Amino acid sequence: MSFKLPELDYAYNALEPHIDARTMEIHHTKHHQAYVNKLNDAISGTSLEGKSLEDIMSNISSASAGVRNNGGGHFNHSLFWKVLSPNGGGEPEGELKDAINSAFGSFENFKDQFSNAAATRFGSGWAWLVKTNSGLVITSTPNQDNPLMDVAEVQGTPILGLDVWEHAYYLHYQNRRPDYINAFFNVINWKEVASRL
Repeated sequence: MSFKLPELDYAYNALEPHIDARTMEIHHTKHHQAYVNKLNDAISGTSLEGKSLEDIMSNISSASAGVRNNGGGHFNHSLFWKVLSPNGGGEPEGELKDAINSAFGSFENFKDQFSNAAATRFGSGWAWLVKTNSGLVITSTPNQDNPLMDVAEVQGTPILGLDVWEHAYYLHYQNRRPDYINAFFNVINWKEVASRL
């Protein structure tokens, strides 16, 4: 069974003005679709065929660069679309709020640290909020790596991810990555993030 491009739960223009429709459409139909196609090609006829994305990620060190890059791209974007919502923003509640306050002291501290991880990721990559055995941790990864991978500096379950590749924001924000990061907080689907906790 091959991997497929997931459908979005909202229209391409639903996240405006924070993330523009053209960026969303290109990002989803071109970039993410390319990761899916190349991943399927890379695993075709190998022992990875039929395995879950999570299984592939957990043993990524034994996989090819094509599987690592495109498998990561597919996993990361599939999570990214889910943690976005036209009704997003605000602050988390309940257990997630408590976990964030426990790990970072306050939501504002979390926001500052997450924004910094996203802003200081050199080149292309992702910023993550990760559930680990010792609580919530903020980290970033290069390229299409993620915390599920056995090669990640911080390993755990990613519950929130922000794509800081230029293709995620350049049409609207050009080189203003901090503005894009700030806008992201207006469209975070905290209910989805909480469900991953």
